Amino acid sequence: MTSELGVTAQAPPPTAGPQDAGPGPAPGGAGTAPDGPVPERGGPALRQAVRPLLLRLHFYAGVCVGPFLLVAAVTGLAYTTTPQLEQALYRHELTVSPGPGSLPVAAQVRAAAHAVPRGTLQSVEPAATPTASTRVAFGVPGLPDGYSTTAFVDPHTGNVLGTLRTNGDWLPVRAWLDSLHRTLHLGDFGRNYSELAASWLWVEVLGGLALWLGAPRRSRRLRRTLLPRGGGGRRRTASWHGALGLWAAVGLLGLSATGLTWSLHAGTAIGQIQDALHGSTPAVAKDLPHRAPAPGAAGSRDVGIDGALAAAHRAGLSGPLVITPPARPGVAYEVKENKRSWPEGQDSVAVDPATGRVTAHLRFADYPVLAKLTRWGIDAHMGLLFGLANQIALALLALCLIAMVLLGYRMWWRRRPTRGGGRRLPAPPARGAWRRLPGRVLAPAAVALCVLGYFLPLFGIPLAVLLAADAATGAVRRRRAAL
Repeated sequence: MTSELGVTAQAPPPTAGPQDAGPGPAPGGAGTAPDGPVPERGGPALRQAVRPLLLRLHFYAGVCVGPFLLVAAVTGLAYTTTPQLEQALYRHELTVSPGPGSLPVAAQVRAAAHAVPRGTLQSVEPAATPTASTRVAFGVPGLPDGYSTTAFVDPHTGNVLGTLRTNGDWLPVRAWLDSLHRTLHLGDFGRNYSELAASWLWVEVLGGLALWLGAPRRSRRLRRTLLPRGGGGRRRTASWHGALGLWAAVGLLGLSATGLTWSLHAGTAIGQIQDALHGSTPAVAKDLPHRAPAPGAAGSRDVGIDGALAAAHRAGLSGPLVITPPARPGVAYEVKENKRSWPEGQDSVAVDPATGRVTAHLRFADYPVLAKLTRWGIDAHMGLLFGLANQIALALLALCLIAMVLLGYRMWWRRRPTRGGGRRLPAPPARGAWRRLPGRVLAPAAVALCVLGYFLPLFGIPLAVLLAADAATGAVRRRRAAL
């Protein structure tokens, strides 16, 4: 889901006292540039210099990126319901009555081919239980990239239960909600929205944690840190905002990291880093040492899908399996486990179609560590790794994100002037806080931001725009004040 939280919008008010549950006062007050001696050493002085800068960044990022996080959270929340929706909507295609035995898989494929006469066989997923149907996927001209027409076959009778347009493992409702969450059904252009949310989520989480945990509290410090306070007003809103962010921080950082792994721009950079570290996901070797004749050619021998399935079982593969037939001569059948819950079942074998011999065996246990972490992370993000518990955790994270975005905007709105002819919108935190940072902190921070902006362009570009707009606004105000 990718989805995503932290401390999302405006932090607690700069004017709050040290006894409040929110962050303490920002030096200089809202709307004034902080001054005073530049700290030369670490400790409280450095923290007092960093805090106003974090507060301003957290504020602007929350206000500008909050809508993207809100959309990602709402669509991600909807996505968490897809396993139950699939079972309810496609029960006829997915379930069958138990029978005395099953037909050969090849016979089921022939029945499916009659239901999809223009299709080219892509893969077969034999029924994993006596009450499950067999899925036979066909490539059909005119379908979008990644989509297939899948026929669902009763393994006991050979009857075709129906056909559906699928995207990989996803049935239509899950494919639709998945596309809504990732792209808003806008194609590659729409992927920028979810990548922007994932690129800034971790920034808001870490910045919010720093503000919340570093806030001065005179009494009941642990309780005021972990739990929201009662009462009313803006301080109560701030305490809910901060406490929710604290409890959800680990999960939201995980959603941000896993969401970036398959994003459009950052995902490419992450893939390059994985390749450089030899941590990319491997694939079983399907090229055969000899050039076998095409299946069905004169004089050729093909063990068929049932032979490939039997060879995979002898090699120790179990659970849901997906069989991919050879696409050309000289290529083996690929049989792969398709268990994406804990523990993962992702072992795969290559089977020579002429002899039925396993020519290569790739075990998930032998994956590089980075490849395993990527697989686990993605499956957890999608609610697959730990089943129903995973879905519930994702739904709670999405609800926390929604609540925190709305609470953040509420805090911002409550800061607006309500008397006189002043501004109608609340003032942002103080400008110029970066001038208080010593060079030994500012220089490496600037380098780190540049590096991050290069690898995460939808973090770097908006940050540059924010800084440029803020600088331009400050210059205009100074010019007006000088007139």
